[in-house]
Amino acid sequence: MQDLTEGVARFQRDVFPAKADLFTHLATHHTPHTLFIGCSDARVVPELITQGEPGELFVIRTAGNLVPAYTPGANGVTASIEYAVAVLGVTDIVVCGHSACGAMTALAEGHDLSGAPVVADWLRHADAAVARTAGLPAGPEKTGALVHQNVYAQLTNLTTHPSVARALAEKKVTLHGWVFDIATGRVGALDVTGTGTSLAS
Repeated sequence: MQDLTEGVARFQRDVFPAKADLFTHLATHHTPHTLFIGCSDARVVPELITQGEPGELFVIRTAGNLVPAYTPGANGVTASIEYAVAVLGVTDIVVCGHSACGAMTALAEGHDLSGAPVVADWLRHADAAVARTAGLPAGPEKTGALVHQNVYAQLTNLTTHPSVARALAEKKVTLHGWVFDIATGRVGALDVTGTGTSLAS
């Protein structure tokens, strides 16, 4: 906790004054251009990866960067997606997976999650990705493939949300799939055929 309080002090002393005009503007304006859906993993920081300024990204972080398919009723992920798309009017949505993902590793290697039943239930949102990689032997190759297939699966789930479906039909939003490699810092952009291109070296 000491590190956090010291970080707040440095922010207030060194960072905030240099961006005072920006924060004055942000105090009354909230117009992010992108909804960024990433993993809760502490090593994957959207604002750091994209080098964005405060106010540019509307961020949802979940274990495994999972997006439940739409069902009626309130939940935090669905509400956040709807708010970003229908109210804030974001023009782009990124679903970003990453290397060494604990959630995808657990699924790829068949870890025993009986001691974490809520986690096990949550990971069912990756069932489609698991099915697509079922023929691969357990190991790094399967985990990597599952990370990629999971991004595709979550983009599919995303399109079941009415706010997203409407925005897509009206060509108001564009979907993107990324995979971030922690060790190299590279970000691969996935395309509809399943091949990737590097966004940055």
